[in-house]
Amino acid sequence: MYAVIETGDKQYRVSPGQTIEVELLPAEPGGTVTFDEVLLVSNENETLVGAPFVPGAKVVTIVARETRGPKIIVFKYKSKKRYRRTTGHRQDYLHLLVTDIQANGKSLLSDEDRKRYETWGERAVGRYEAKLLAALGGLEVEEAGEEAVAAE
Repeated sequence: MYAVIETGDKQYRVSPGQTIEVELLPAEPGGTVTFDEVLLVSNENETLVGAPFVPGAKVVTIVARETRGPKIIVFKYKSKKRYRRTTGHRQDYLHLLVTDIQANGKSLLSDEDRKRYETWGERAVGRYEAKLLAALGGLEVEEAGEEAVAAE
């Protein structure tokens, strides 16, 4: 079973339990994102193709973490004119864990599979938050020390 969704002017083929990397959306880690722009839904015995979207189809995902892509260097140059510009760009990404695919308002997954994928998503969010707390732990200790010195 799989679906084809559209987000950020890109199309993704997703299946339950799969993690996809999409451009940054307004969502926090641990939240859910529902995609209504489903172009195709395929089950074992039927395939629904939209024109352009499948009515009543949704893909439900959990935001597992946020990351940034590799730095891309952009170098502009014009010969014999002394024009050189170097800029860089890093794209922000969300990692989404697909927990459910729905068609005609009904889930195509069993309840136990859906709960299992939701548990996977919660674990991934927990690992991401633990990593963030470990990285920010040193900063919080330094700030607490500075406040204690200022209070004296």
